[in-house]
Amino acid sequence: MNNQGVATLDDPAAVRRLIDRLGFGPRPGELATGVRAGYAATARRLLAPAADPGATATPLPDLGPEPDYANKDKEARQRAREVLRDQRTTAFFWWLDRMSAADVPLTERLTWFWHGHFATSAQKVNSARLMLAQNETMRRLGTGDFRALCEALIVDPAMIIWLDGQRNKIGKPNENLAREFMELFTLGIGNYSEKDVQEAARALTGWQVDRRAGTVDVRPKQHDARDKTVLGSTANLDAVGLARLLADQPRAPRFVAERLWFRLVSGTPPARDVVDRLTAAYGPNRDVRAMVDAITREPAFRDSANTLVKEPVLWAVGLMRALRVRPSALPPQEKAQLNNYLKAMGQQPFLPPTVGGWPDGAAWLSTSAGLARMNLARLIARRGDLGPLTGARDKPTALRELLGVDAWSQRTSSALGKVAGSVPDLVAVAACAPEYVVSG
Repeated sequence: MNNQGVATLDDPAAVRRLIDRLGFGPRPGELATGVRAGYAATARRLLAPAADPGATATPLPDLGPEPDYANKDKEARQRAREVLRDQRTTAFFWWLDRMSAADVPLTERLTWFWHGHFATSAQKVNSARLMLAQNETMRRLGTGDFRALCEALIVDPAMIIWLDGQRNKIGKPNENLAREFMELFTLGIGNYSEKDVQEAARALTGWQVDRRAGTVDVRPKQHDARDKTVLGSTANLDAVGLARLLADQPRAPRFVAERLWFRLVSGTPPARDVVDRLTAAYGPNRDVRAMVDAITREPAFRDSANTLVKEPVLWAVGLMRALRVRPSALPPQEKAQLNNYLKAMGQQPFLPPTVGGWPDGAAWLSTSAGLARMNLARLIARRGDLGPLTGARDKPTALRELLGVDAWSQRTSSALGKVAGSVPDLVAVAACAPEYVVSG
């Protein structure tokens, strides 16, 4: 308990929280190493830019050319659909591999965050190549200057298709991209007017996507080149100019701080003074990494009450990291099962349900999601490296240390004691226990 009356995690639990929230949970031995180093040193290690051998070993896949949908031959179109399905599968397992393999996990964790923030779905984009290109943009820019990220994503091919940017032409406005960029990506509800949306949409007219090349360009005859007035500023804004204007609004850093807090700390909004400190760290360089660093320095980050239910993908990746499972190396049938179980739990990479991204908290704790979680836990445990457990005399304790759980409750300890099956069965029960599903 600190002097503000907050129940503060002790150092081992706080280190575990760092590894959970700035990454995907510990690999074998990582938590013990972090506890020995201490909270401050572990935070510095997780936040520091560094070479990542795991990422280097999982380079972006070559998906090949874009499928040809223009062919009028029925069989050719069917082949194109099959190619797209294979490309989506390759991209799906590649990203799970990358998250599982990353040695400097903050970059992948923030890439996952931005995927839910600038939510774009392959269901409508219908191109694995464009989704993967957007994913790489988020990875390349997502730990740095937020303005640069906005400038890149407002003219991103997948984003333009997803939010109907190709339909936005002078004299025939489509406001989807402009509205969502303000409401969901930079400012939040209530911080702009309908007139601002209309004027911003004019700045985004004329963009067209070349699917085959994976590029975008402006068609001058379809672009409105006159002055626009957005949020009180008048200029001949184009897409990049609009992105800069929005990212430079006083509300934007506070919005980013609140969204990062929501996904990395707590569903309870941060206090005003906390947001003030986070935006000060973010500063004129709009430095996302510096803001995350400031989050870890807040007393509330160590508040034991600030729990988060793990999103299904984060839960699955954390378990695969702990058990050293490479998703793409699973047999074909089990790869299909993994995909289906994540779908049943409500979350698959590259397929957010809406432009608002995925839900949080209790949404992941339904009965059907719980059944899928247990089935996926069994699948992963059967393929995992169980060496640290097979010879352990006190398997519940060894499991707690392997998975990075502070302590088992009496109820969970009793449940683990009743598991009469194999070690994989014991791992599956532990991985579905509240102490692991909820990041404390």
